[in-house]
Amino acid sequence: MTTRETTSGARAVAGVLLAAGGGRRLGGRPKALLPHRGRPLVEHTVRVLREGGCATVHVVLGAQADDVRARAPLPGCVLVDNPDWEQGMGSSLRAGLDSLTGTGARAALVSLVDQPGIGPEAVARVLATYEGEESLVCAAYDGVRGHPVLFGAAHWAGIAATATGDQGARAYLKEHRTAIALVECGDVARPFDIDTEADLAHLE
Repeated sequence: MTTRETTSGARAVAGVLLAAGGGRRLGGRPKALLPHRGRPLVEHTVRVLREGGCATVHVVLGAQADDVRARAPLPGCVLVDNPDWEQGMGSSLRAGLDSLTGTGARAALVSLVDQPGIGPEAVARVLATYEGEESLVCAAYDGVRGHPVLFGAAHWAGIAATATGDQGARAYLKEHRTAIALVECGDVARPFDIDTEADLAHLE
């Protein structure tokens, strides 16, 4: 891929960060506000998307959204409120994709706020595979599909129609698994989640 194509792809692909979770298994602490390297975790994950090549980042907020706005400066980001965040990741994914309507974005690179082991190198690898609105790409870890994922705009309606509960795009990806391009990222990232008190050991 040429430098011109890479730059064009970066402009056409918007980062979508799902950061609405309330951290139920973490005592009700919103994951976006968990401390990491001295700052709220959402700041770290936004920086990862930008350093990985996403010129535009839409951040979907839910639990304690006002507190996140107050405590985590996110200049230049599009902040998207998801009033239905308690229904699960699917509602946040729908809100994030819907926020791209009319922006000119031709694809969404979706990442999760609670995966600090995934850095800009993985984002850049997935972004580099963008070819157009039909693109459907997932990072892989030892061959197992993970995040970030890239959804070309041709897939957004189908994903929104099937994204329910905490499944996110899982049903859509399963149905379209033969169309998915897997990009191995296990050598540059670790796909662990921050879900429980024990997982907090991964934060710095």
